[in-house]
Amino acid sequence: MTPASASLPYRDGVGIMLINNEGKVFVAKRIDMTSEAWQMPQGGIDAGETPMQAALRELKEETGTDKASVIRESHDWYYYDLPDDLISKVWGGRFRGQRQKWFSMRFSGTDSDINIETEHPEFCEWRWVPMQQLPDIIVPFKRTLYQALVDEFGRDQ
Repeated sequence: MTPASASLPYRDGVGIMLINNEGKVFVAKRIDMTSEAWQMPQGGIDAGETPMQAALRELKEETGTDKASVIRESHDWYYYDLPDDLISKVWGGRFRGQRQKWFSMRFSGTDSDINIETEHPEFCEWRWVPMQQLPDIIVPFKRTLYQALVDEFGRDQ
């Protein structure tokens, strides 16, 4: 991280670990990524929203479904820094990364309830994966965060 980017703030956001009845986690591949990186639903917290409200909104916006119940909220905020080459390309260069509150949620629908072709689609494909695989399929700069989420939410399966 450059000295200039180190002075930038973190963007407040949320993330959702959506867990199905088999204990697998929803992941999707971003439309704007050329790599094989997959991620869980996540997004920013809008003005006036609580993290819980933002998580429920993001789940519906990104997966097309709200058929889920909250299991629990992460104990703390999780942080990640963007690589230097992405800082100017993401969020207008205003943030160095994100500070996120994460929620584990139990999916109560069927696969047909998921529709990533939403009003503003972010994903081109989705699938269910074993939770332990999450750190291996995310972009490298988020691997530590995803491992910490597996460690914290692993017992929620």
